[in-house]
Amino acid sequence: MKVAVTGATGLVGSRLVARLLERGDEVTVLSRDPERARSALGDVDVAAWDPTGAAAPTGGLEGRDGVVHLAGEPVAQRWSDVAKERIWTSREAGTRCLVAGLRPAEPRPGVLVSASGVGYYGPRGDERLDESAEPGDDFLAEVTRVWEAEAAAAEDFGLRVVLVRTGVVLDRAGGALAKMLPPFRAGIGGPVAGGRQYMPWIHLDDLVGIYLAALDGDAWSGPVNASAPEPVRNKEFSKALGRALHRPALAPVPAAALRILYGEMAEIVTTGQRAVPKRALELGYAFRHPDLDEALASVLA
Repeated sequence: MKVAVTGATGLVGSRLVARLLERGDEVTVLSRDPERARSALGDVDVAAWDPTGAAAPTGGLEGRDGVVHLAGEPVAQRWSDVAKERIWTSREAGTRCLVAGLRPAEPRPGVLVSASGVGYYGPRGDERLDESAEPGDDFLAEVTRVWEAEAAAAEDFGLRVVLVRTGVVLDRAGGALAKMLPPFRAGIGGPVAGGRQYMPWIHLDDLVGIYLAALDGDAWSGPVNASAPEPVRNKEFSKALGRALHRPALAPVPAAALRILYGEMAEIVTTGQRAVPKRALELGYAFRHPDLDEALASVLA
């Protein structure tokens, strides 16, 4: 298979590219820093592209079987007005520019698998959320709704589009877990804001597995929740991480402290979503790490 990937040097992209190469696929990376991409990823073709500056280079897309779109400004930062503008623009304009490059491609890829997030649903308490749930109305939900709409525009000229609504990715090298590890290893980790909010977690291996299944499977289309079959409350997650590290996990983190540190962005951590992967299970995806204790042991081994 010939696959083009944006955002390929990030946590998910680098693991996905490695898996594609392992199985013998040809990979083209669209990157604003081609030299860094070549150095980080190895045996890949690289096309230069600034995701928010212009249409994606059609030459890096035509003749490919599929495209995976992962590029976007990190959400996990303090949401100043400037940061929110970068988050919004990187997803709306960046995805629109990618689709603009796909339109004239000949031959055109058959599938676009685009990153999205469970933030689409907004804060919903204990409500069990599969892919049919309506979007929320907070900042991140609005960003995600627009992001998905820009990707779905590729359906207008024949691409199969899959929208991967990702939960909390477990990997010790990056993402939310990497930020949690230092305080938990020091014995000062614990539940956040009371710990009742749900965490729709997923092992990085399963997230990459879902991307590969979405590339390969003609039945995959539309939104797909990328989260383990059973989300857990933050309090349960904290206890499991403490067990995995053989450390106490009793030090509570007040919501007010997170708001001081991260501002509005803290709401992601203090509210959460009870997202479940109904579509992935219906399509036959077999999770490698459905159990939280085993998943954490695998990540930390």
